Amino acid sequence: MSEPLRRTPLYDEHVVLGARMVAFAGWEMPVQYDGPIAEHLAVRATAGIFDVSHMGQIEVSGPGALELMALVSSNDVGRVPVGGAQYSVLLREDGGVLDDVISYRLDVERWLTVTNAANHERDLSWLADHASDGAEVLDRAVDYAMIAVQGPLAREMVQAIASAPLPERMTAASRTINGTPALVAGTGYTGEDGVELLLEPDGAEGVWSALLRRGAVPAGLAARDTLRTEVCYPLYGNELGTERGPIEAGLGWCCRSEGGYIGAAAVAAVRAAGPAERLVPFVLDRGVARPGDAIVGGGVVTSGTYSPSLECGIGMAYLPAARAQPGAAIEVDVRGRVREGRIATRPLLDR
Repeated sequence: MSEPLRRTPLYDEHVVLGARMVAFAGWEMPVQYDGPIAEHLAVRATAGIFDVSHMGQIEVSGPGALELMALVSSNDVGRVPVGGAQYSVLLREDGGVLDDVISYRLDVERWLTVTNAANHERDLSWLADHASDGAEVLDRAVDYAMIAVQGPLAREMVQAIASAPLPERMTAASRTINGTPALVAGTGYTGEDGVELLLEPDGAEGVWSALLRRGAVPAGLAARDTLRTEVCYPLYGNELGTERGPIEAGLGWCCRSEGGYIGAAAVAAVRAAGPAERLVPFVLDRGVARPGDAIVGGGVVTSGTYSPSLECGIGMAYLPAARAQPGAAIEVDVRGRVREGRIATRPLLDR
């Protein structure tokens, strides 16, 4: 018998709004409200609000915290100041990607890492297994609800109910939002400006409702996917996984060249030899590709969707490195019908 789906503190709010609920990474989550295209365009034009409480949180603290974070994180965590945020990948020794994460340095010896929902338990065990006596690893997932507010007017809407000026992009700070204590982070997954709010769960409904009253449009998983695909943000399980490394995925920029982290030797080897395949964005002349569709002549689609902003089919795919040149023509087998397109450059939509 399968485990029952978990519900976020905002589940009742989604039901009231008439959301279509679906199973996602063990959670019952809203995939859409009024429709993915309308929600997508609202984020690009004004501001959308997302329940991302399914994401996990892990706290690492103590005199060995930096040592542990440097061991498991590909990026240079030592350069992150208190109040800073950093994107990184967690790797196996063979360079396979266990997860991509955002870590916030809350204090000199205290970090909070946000994980993908499906990988949270594995990430928690990974950090705990590699911790020395000087680092304490705590599961903080039940302590937070998480709301993302994204779009050109997002910061203005949140600022109106915030106790102090909001932190800048890729920084985080404690604030009170609509009377609820929160960690406010200048991060997001849409390519738009905005913030992510890590809140005490009991205050999440009040913050959600206050932002709806100020004009934020509720948006579901479907819009979140089209938004991130337009700006070529990878999704774990699609672009990222244990079968490939960060160089293939175009994430070499977040892998420090001096090494010192788990998987560094494997990353250095691929970097030196050159990857056998590369992740590329593409645009189709007609039709919409889906994950798993084959590229004629070799390659596979990892993400494919209709772009409401560009009004055409877009996606990302792994291609043999020799064929992964921007501007090159490609053909995609879309459910038995060949669709023509071209390799583009990142991001597909330049904000």
